Amino acid sequence: MTTVQYSDIQVGDEIPLLKLQPVNRTTLALYCGASGDHNPIHIDLDFARKARMPDVFAHGMLSAAYLGRLLTRWVPQQQVRKLSIRFTGITQLGHVPTCTGQVVEKFEADGEKRVRLSIRCANQYGEDKLVGEAIVALR
Repeated sequence: MTTVQYSDIQVGDEIPLLKLQPVNRTTLALYCGASGDHNPIHIDLDFARKARMPDVFAHGMLSAAYLGRLLTRWVPQQQVRKLSIRFTGITQLGHVPTCTGQVVEKFEADGEKRVRLSIRCANQYGEDKLVGEAIVALR
């Protein structure tokens, strides 16, 4: 990981995107085990259909974890000062999550140089599933 310098960043810059593999049943099962979230709507087709869903779907927090990964591939975790997200859609099986971030502000706070990022996780059709912002300290 290269060190991101505050002086090299401009408002409007995009951080490297994170494009993942299509969500499948294995992804969901592995996330259940890792997170401890065994809600049957994410792993049991019959349960999902009884809830009037066409199939199981991804945990919202899985996409939130992807946004965390987007940030920590750009800077070390210790530099993340704030992460806030809002769930805006359901990630269905077969969706390809793509996470992006764009610098929207540069500022100083608490003696640190920081940037505010607009972040999002969308599917291959450009439909947002999570949107939010992050604040990151830079050197």
